[in-house]
Amino acid sequence: MRLLLLLALLGLAQGFQIRVPLRRMKSLRQRLQEQGLLESYLEQHPYNLAAKYFPGIAVEPLENYMDDEYFGTISIGTPPQEFTVVFDTGSSNLWVPSVFCSSPACRNHNRFNPAESSTFLSTNDTLFIAYGTGSMTGVLGYDTVNVAGINVRNQIFGLAETEPGDFFYYTPFDGILGLAFPSIASSGATPVFDNMMMENLVDRHLFSVCLSRDSQGGSFVLFGAIDPYYTTRGISWIPLSAETYWQISMESVSINGAPVACSSGCQAIVDTGTTLLAVPIRAFRTLMRRLGASSSGEISCEAVRNLPSLIFRIHGKEFPVPPRAYVLRSNGYCTLGLQGMDTPTEEGELWILGDVFIREYYVIFDRANNKVGLSRL
Repeated sequence: MRLLLLLALLGLAQGFQIRVPLRRMKSLRQRLQEQGLLESYLEQHPYNLAAKYFPGIAVEPLENYMDDEYFGTISIGTPPQEFTVVFDTGSSNLWVPSVFCSSPACRNHNRFNPAESSTFLSTNDTLFIAYGTGSMTGVLGYDTVNVAGINVRNQIFGLAETEPGDFFYYTPFDGILGLAFPSIASSGATPVFDNMMMENLVDRHLFSVCLSRDSQGGSFVLFGAIDPYYTTRGISWIPLSAETYWQISMESVSINGAPVACSSGCQAIVDTGTTLLAVPIRAFRTLMRRLGASSSGEISCEAVRNLPSLIFRIHGKEFPVPPRAYVLRSNGYCTLGLQGMDTPTEEGELWILGDVFIREYYVIFDRANNKVGLSRL
């Protein structure tokens, strides 16, 4: 049974600060594995994580949600209709399934019905987002979007009319709420957080994310504030290298003091919509070999205790990710939480710092100063 998540408004001190609790759930990979469907699914749906981050028709390869575990709930319309969404810093559009969609993936998820909302405004504009295994098409509309008790009025969003069949059918989330920059929004739609800022619904033009390591509770997205409880070790501020995704420059990745990848510098994207560390193919093969894993990432659980930390050098500082963070355990098996991806050579080397990295840090996404802040948890 799909779990509906509750949202709460937390008043920290004063002003508008919106805390959205996130619930950690079984990933799609785990559910498919338990049903004996994982191997056949992966064979039928090859994909490339890097496609999301290069120019094209709003590419959003949702296969990177195979391991996603963190979801929150929003509502749309008057009276409110609830939807479970991924809060995704790697995309910029808000969309949910609609009653106009008859795809199998829509039928087993919550669907928005504009006829039941007194505040809905329709448009003639269409939305198309390409996926690695198909595409999502729909129409754009405006309505009130409620996030943790705060109403964002006249928010543009997509009403899905078609969705890829197999993949979305198995996902526990209904839609996506993108938190990247307007420059990459499909159809020029204004992102939710941009409207929060323009309507003065948040104290500060930033939001922050904390993802729990083990328990199902404690994860959240906090809009408009930095929670000082999670910054007692200080905040390292990193300037963005592009105002599209939350993209930063990285100097190297090392093991035991020796660089093993990104030795001449590379780009990295901090992405809550990707659970794994996505690594360029060449670096991925090097890491598999150095860490003693198979080409598919499998490793002996007994060997985990002797694995080193991965050290990411960013903006002159070192950010370690220990083996307890990058080794995934499921049903008695251990695999590395890394995945190889093809990167176009003209774009240079690109890494995606997903939840495996983010779980080790309280991450602040600062739109006012175009910086990312990291504080060790």
